Amino acid sequence: MMDKTKTLDLTSGPIFSTLSRLALPIMASSFLGTAYNITDMAWIGMLGSKAVAGVGVGGMFLWLSQGLVTLARMGGQVNAAQCCGRHQTKEAGLYASAALKLTVLFGLLFGGVCVIFIHPLLSFFHLNDAQTYEAARIYMVITCGLILFSYLNYTLTGLYTAQGDSKTPFKANLVGLVLNMILDPLLILGVGPFPRMEVSGAAIATVSAQILVFLVLLFEMNRDRTGHNIFQNIALLSRVPATYYRSIAKIGIPSALQGSVYCMISMVLTRMVSAFGPGAIATQRVGGQIESLCWNTADGFAAALNAFTAQNFGAGKAERIRKGYVISFRILALWGAFISALFILLPEPISRLFFYEPEVIEIAAGYLIIIGFSEAFMSVELMTIGALSGLGRTTLCSVISITLTASRIPLALLLSQIGLGLSGIWWALTLSSIIKGIIFYLTFQKIQQKL
Repeated sequence: MMDKTKTLDLTSGPIFSTLSRLALPIMASSFLGTAYNITDMAWIGMLGSKAVAGVGVGGMFLWLSQGLVTLARMGGQVNAAQCCGRHQTKEAGLYASAALKLTVLFGLLFGGVCVIFIHPLLSFFHLNDAQTYEAARIYMVITCGLILFSYLNYTLTGLYTAQGDSKTPFKANLVGLVLNMILDPLLILGVGPFPRMEVSGAAIATVSAQILVFLVLLFEMNRDRTGHNIFQNIALLSRVPATYYRSIAKIGIPSALQGSVYCMISMVLTRMVSAFGPGAIATQRVGGQIESLCWNTADGFAAALNAFTAQNFGAGKAERIRKGYVISFRILALWGAFISALFILLPEPISRLFFYEPEVIEIAAGYLIIIGFSEAFMSVELMTIGALSGLGRTTLCSVISITLTASRIPLALLLSQIGLGLSGIWWALTLSSIIKGIIFYLTFQKIQQKL
């Protein structure tokens, strides 16, 4: 039987240790997610910048897909966590059931649309290079066509976190990473009896790892027979009252819109970047993965703070919410500052880990220096979104994030046309992130006074 200590009561006990016990496995899982992507990029980088650019474009649709599943994940996680804070385990299980049903529906729909309309979708990026286009097509068909497993893992991770169990998702992702690291060189380059599959090999390795993660989560879900496990109250084959879906939609739709619009804006920016050639696209793709050292850590910590805030909000413990936010802020501000120092001081050595062409290394180094100034602010933005979402303020988060993220497009056009060129696009990303971090911090300070 699963160790009961894996499920935490986030409404009692020392705040720092309670939050750390939940956050550390999530942060470790986020690092594993970063390792997934960096491992893929490192091996694909050996195929050249055109292959990296193609995978980057195909990966944009994977990113876009996350906005859709966020509806089920965020709505299910916040409502389930608040029920856990009120010790309503049965109701939490019904929210989990509704969230998983929506996840399956969204996964099948998104996968079907991507496969059927792949050529119109890719034509948006105006990929004039045939090799880049083919790499994007292959990667997208496999990863987006089988997106269901990634969706299920995302929602299940949120539900595990809602009940205070972040260790199980970490264990599952660790097993998946090991498989991915083994399969990448075997399938991309062709080792021994394995054929050289290049981009398709990277996609197959990724999907195989996702399937294994899902199986581990499913296995652990059925092992725990304690009353603390909300999964014991799941009724996937039974009807869930409509009120649960409405509650999930109320919380989840703003977050889904925020994620989807954010990705769409990034796709527009990617189209602008494509005018500077495959090397620029590859830099944006790989640079984003390098930046995820900070982004994934902050996002993982935000997930912990989300569950912590939601449970304590359900329990009516406002002071505990305030202290949890302060602790999280100090940790992530320091981590963001550390990543900033790495990017600004060591841009070329980092770039050489992923690129081999001198001209692409130069572009990537410039990207890291500029984007490095915003890492601490981005960390504060993400953790604050997690805290506000735990309070049910997803609509407010969506309005702020969409408005300021959308400003990147006119700002990028302006800066790139006044002599900065490609660097103008990178500066648009940095300046908007700095502003968002400041505004989200001030917004939370105002709202927490009313708790």
